[in-house]
Amino acid sequence: MARAWLVVLAAAATLALGFVFANAAPPATDSPSVAAFREVAKVLNHPRCMNCHTTVAWPTQGDDRHRHTFNIMRGPDGGGPQGMRCTTCHQDKNQDSMNIPGAKNWHMAPLSMGWTNLSPAALCKALRDPAKNGGRSGGKVIEHLRADGLVLWAWTPGGKRKAPDVPHAAFLAAAETWIKKGAECPQQ
Repeated sequence: MARAWLVVLAAAATLALGFVFANAAPPATDSPSVAAFREVAKVLNHPRCMNCHTTVAWPTQGDDRHRHTFNIMRGPDGGGPQGMRCTTCHQDKNQDSMNIPGAKNWHMAPLSMGWTNLSPAALCKALRDPAKNGGRSGGKVIEHLRADGLVLWAWTPGGKRKAPDVPHAAFLAAAETWIKKGAECPQQ
């Protein structure tokens, strides 16, 4: 008799769970714009970008984003303080023999363009906001990502530095899709 009750209870539980799962809301999916931004964010959150897009008064370096050696500071224009400009060490190209990265006009992003600890939603909103993205509209954001030497450097960082996992062409295509599909931001 007890065995029969166990069978009845198991069957009832199975039916109840089936009802719950059958009537549950389907998992939320991102819109094409949000999905494209998530691909863009993989690159923006990579150390090659984050080391100069800080929200502090100094750059970070390395894949672990540790504070820049020699107590290097941002300076008033993001190019380092007088007497210790970024371009003193960072030349127009990588200096692999000394493990010093380089690209033309090496400098930090302005504090308004700092991304440290931003959620994907906050990062997306910052990238859309001309007050936080260097005064750029959608098309100008794309042009910056397509042609700026410091952006392009991320994919040829030299030394033992790792480039972003997303190739530049795929990153750019995702950024274009994000903008063209409405520049929507994730909820979180």
